[in-house]
Amino acid sequence: MVADPHSIMARWRNYFSQLLNVHEDNDVRQAEIHTVESLVPEPSAFEAELAIGKLKNHKSQGIDQIPAELIKAGGRTLCCPIHRLIISIWNKEELPEEWKESIIVMGAYHYCQLRTKVCPTSCCQG
Repeated sequence: MVADPHSIMARWRNYFSQLLNVHEDNDVRQAEIHTVESLVPEPSAFEAELAIGKLKNHKSQGIDQIPAELIKAGGRTLCCPIHRLIISIWNKEELPEEWKESIIVMGAYHYCQLRTKVCPTSCCQG
């Protein structure tokens, strides 16, 4: 059993030297690298249609000012171009800059609560 600090350090140095310093090429094995791309198929038109159907009604529009109700009303006529757009983005592996922006919409009541404890305007008085 090794008890003194210098012997302990020498023992650890020897252990890690043998573990990490491989001198022979035979000991180094190259692992086969698999990517996720082959395992995850492109989103289908059916998946795009399902996602459009799950959009919530009566929510604020994004930067494009297109409400979810309008996208849903487009049906399959609008679903096909949206699916093509999704596939294009999928293959490029990069989101459009506009999609990285978000808008925070607060109602008048919340806005007044952020400004002061007592709302000086008539928006919160009922």
